[in-house]
Amino acid sequence: MHYVNKETLKEEHKRQKYGKATGIDKVSKEEYALELDENLDNLVARMKTFSYRPQAVRRTYIPKTGSDKMRPLGIPAYEDRLVQGVMRKVLDQIYEQKFYDFSYGFRKGRSCHQAVRVINQTVMTKKVNWVHLPSDFTSRRTPLVFGCILPAAGRIWDFHPLETCAVGRTKNKAVHF
Repeated sequence: MHYVNKETLKEEHKRQKYGKATGIDKVSKEEYALELDENLDNLVARMKTFSYRPQAVRRTYIPKTGSDKMRPLGIPAYEDRLVQGVMRKVLDQIYEQKFYDFSYGFRKGRSCHQAVRVINQTVMTKKVNWVHLPSDFTSRRTPLVFGCILPAAGRIWDFHPLETCAVGRTKNKAVHF
């Protein structure tokens, strides 16, 4: 793991935004920066000896827009944000080349909105054999799917509420998100 070092952690520190909510340790970017070199040396040493352990994520709830419900939000400790950012870059370099072009979930430059757009265009312009929906479609997404995409598909052959991936499929093409 030669990529995980003081320099890459310092770059990740620079990328972090100021004024963000603090994690369970109550340390902000500004506070961490007061002794940045010492903090990063300590973090790298703990990572190299495998004694680094992420802290618990602080759970808070924020209101959902257009609803009286609350949405859970996990706020990691600042040091954990640095480690997550550096490790994400390492994993992106390893796995990005292995993803298919039709994969949209959790990829840089890809979004669920793009996946829905591709599925919508596919259903509207090509002969579709089937549409498979995930069980985690929230109430916000449901009107789009049931109001726009499914009527174009004509019918649902199989809807299993426990499935966790969504696929829109034509003859030789699939869209995953």
